[in-house]
Amino acid sequence: MIATRAARFFVLPLCLLAATAAPRAEPGSLKFPDAALEPSAWSRLDGWSADDHAAAYATFLASCRAILAQGKAKPAARRFTEAMKGICRHARAAPSPGPEQARAFFEKYFLPLRIAKLGDPAGFLTGYYEPIVAGSRFPTPEYTVPMYRRPRDLFMVGARKKKGEFANKGKVYRRVGRKSVPYFTRAEIEDGALDGRHLEICWLKDPIDAFFIHIQGSARIRLEDGAMLRINYDAHNGHRYLPVGRVLIERGEVAKEDMSMERIRQWMLAHPEDGRELRRMNDSFVFFRVTGLADHQEPVGAQGVSLTPVRSIAVDRHLHLYGTPFFIEAELPIESEAPETKFRRLMVAQDTGSAIVGPARADIYFGAGDEAGLIGGRIKQPGRFTMLVPREIDPFAAWRHVPSPPPKPEAAIASEPASATEPVPLPDPVPKSSERKTEAAPAAPIRKP
Repeated sequence: MIATRAARFFVLPLCLLAATAAPRAEPGSLKFPDAALEPSAWSRLDGWSADDHAAAYATFLASCRAILAQGKAKPAARRFTEAMKGICRHARAAPSPGPEQARAFFEKYFLPLRIAKLGDPAGFLTGYYEPIVAGSRFPTPEYTVPMYRRPRDLFMVGARKKKGEFANKGKVYRRVGRKSVPYFTRAEIEDGALDGRHLEICWLKDPIDAFFIHIQGSARIRLEDGAMLRINYDAHNGHRYLPVGRVLIERGEVAKEDMSMERIRQWMLAHPEDGRELRRMNDSFVFFRVTGLADHQEPVGAQGVSLTPVRSIAVDRHLHLYGTPFFIEAELPIESEAPETKFRRLMVAQDTGSAIVGPARADIYFGAGDEAGLIGGRIKQPGRFTMLVPREIDPFAAWRHVPSPPPKPEAAIASEPASATEPVPLPDPVPKSSERKTEAAPAAPIRKP
């Protein structure tokens, strides 16, 4: 992102996605912590015109139903939310446009805004999927690994999505007498801490399958009679997730460039005892609920809408509003293990995860089954993120009147020594961040773990 007078490079400090109502702030300022934003243009998005905008529109329309159904937004996100609601009303009026009409819709109501983490112009992409595994309603000598529903003594302190539902981050406790203590760890649960409480939804054959279902946040369990049981994330035990792949890299067990979920599975299969100990190092544990979804339906993301394969992404919900479209440009290992597949696609933020942190960080949903798992498990590539912002939101309202820095002197002039009698004039100072904040609105107060 090179600074030019036509499209200047702005750094927006210590703030949240917001359009607030500070007395001196121009309405519509867009703010992120530690993020770099740059105005862009549709013509600058490689592959924009070739994408299937009708497919993206259908995914966006699903998010619109949730956006229009939500109540009053928090002050920090109110203007952005209201702008999105207005766009969604227009989208609802034309539920099935063709590709060209859908493209025109996005170009009419949104502005492209390049977004990246401060100091790191490349965003980061991973993938996730819904496993399909065999299971049993009852424990047997073959099926011994339980999948648990949420215990009644588990409660959360802090943010929750809505009453009765747990966010994927926050402090979780259980009561012991009058005291609140941290909930059981993975190792304690595997050692029988929940035995006899009738929390088992079903049983699986393989503890490795169970472990990866915890990571993905949902699964399809094919039972003995052929019925498909659908489970989804419901709560967590409050302990921090340990990336086991990183441990294997640090130990020298797997090379960084070879790391993937399939590689982790292969290592655990080859080292059953060490694999068990590695899993137990990860104190995080997930509890599930039965969803009642039909076989053909996709799992529901954190926004409360069904995910769309290769159109839905999980994002950092501390920063981004669900339903926000992102155009992503990357080279990914989809058609082979080499990152050579040209990926240029309009995606919609519909999910989240505790490992999804930052303004240009996304987890791509690839669908259900083994093939989706192989593809999703090897995605760990950089990507270029362009966020689509409602046109009525001015991303740089608070910085419109900040003067541009003076042009750099010519190389020849810069190389000449300064005269001892004629001091070199200093450029006018750029306003300090504290001075800029007088025009900016004040900062307002997360899918799978």
